[in-house]
Amino acid sequence: MIKFSSVYKESLMKIKQATMPEIPRMLAIASLLFLSVELGRAQQIGQVLPPWSPGTLDIHHINTGRGDSALLIFPDGTSLLVDAGDHSFPPPRESIPKPNASRTPGEWIARYVRHMLAQDTNPALDYALLTHFHGDHMGEPGPASGTARGGYKLSGITDFAEHLPIRMLIDRGWPDYDYPTPVQGNNIENYRLFLDWQMKESGLQVERLQPGRNDQIVLRRDPQRHLGFEVRNIATNGEIWTGVGTNTRHHFPRIQDLQSDDYPTENMCSLAIRVSYGKFDYFTGGDLPGVLQGGEPIWNDVETPVAQVVGPVEVAVLNHHGVWDAVNTVFLQALRPRVMVISVWTHPQPSWPVLDRIFSTHIYSGPRDVFATNILPSNRIVIGERLNRLKSSQGHIVVRVEAGGENFRVIILDDDKESFHVKAVWGPYQTR
Repeated sequence: MIKFSSVYKESLMKIKQATMPEIPRMLAIASLLFLSVELGRAQQIGQVLPPWSPGTLDIHHINTGRGDSALLIFPDGTSLLVDAGDHSFPPPRESIPKPNASRTPGEWIARYVRHMLAQDTNPALDYALLTHFHGDHMGEPGPASGTARGGYKLSGITDFAEHLPIRMLIDRGWPDYDYPTPVQGNNIENYRLFLDWQMKESGLQVERLQPGRNDQIVLRRDPQRHLGFEVRNIATNGEIWTGVGTNTRHHFPRIQDLQSDDYPTENMCSLAIRVSYGKFDYFTGGDLPGVLQGGEPIWNDVETPVAQVVGPVEVAVLNHHGVWDAVNTVFLQALRPRVMVISVWTHPQPSWPVLDRIFSTHIYSGPRDVFATNILPSNRIVIGERLNRLKSSQGHIVVRVEAGGENFRVIILDDDKESFHVKAVWGPYQTR
């Protein structure tokens, strides 16, 4: 059933009450109402997802069964890809490839993005952001990986760029990749070879995320028309925005004061951003941890200081795929998300203690809807009935925010084929 947002209910009432001199203005309102009805119909089950339209914010959580990837299309059409994972474990520890194994995850992601950017004559990605240097977020070359013209192996983000150009790539390490120690290994060496070649041959720009700033990831096409839109850089490498201006503070101790075994982990160094559009707010933070084990220092909890500056949001991606060391009580109390997204691709994701926390109304009151990309059969065996509380457990998860940010919907797309057919629609949700 189609549900009208409050603004359209109000418009309908005004039309009924209109006098003759008001007819031209009321006709414009009627046109807006008609478009809203058509949008609602087009998002019904079994139909193809209608394309992004100017003024709308789209957030696509893409399921390939091999890691994280999310496409954001800003209100003016600027595009941002957060991660492009390509990682695997031996069966049955992982999900089956989605939609199938005929293409690599990087190519599937690029095809998905190209389809959603169909409004562009020459599609290209404005921004790519890697939250951290793990294979399920950036790719990890293996024996079967192809080789690019630049001599680097194709996996995840390096594979994606073979199929769709990237204008700017933002990560946590550029240009030295030396925090907390020099980042080493075949994965990062391959990635740096990719960057060198792409900068020389394709004009790729590369930057390190600058915490605190709201002018690094911006609207590139029509910024003056959408003044209520912002991407705020929250954290990277333990440097966290204070919530005041662009000021930051360092959450981790100085490296020279630590033993090598106590250095911050790759997950702790994850990037975090908040995307705001009018009253709508969205958080994503890679694999940030927040639950301490016995004996760990308090600064190993990165979620708490991050959450305290992010504040309430409409939609939050659960950190670290919702496994045991993430999504602590302070995180949930500070963000109080109406909608939560869990990116799942292997059997420990999510963990039952996290499910208990996210559904607890003792932690924060009010309704909440939780959606997962890819719940495995093994999860259902181990976790059981807790998973029945999910609104959806399989498919691409699309958050579509109406122009101005007053309302949003969650749309589940079929991930078994490239049909982009709608499986379910939830909402509209009113932003706070």
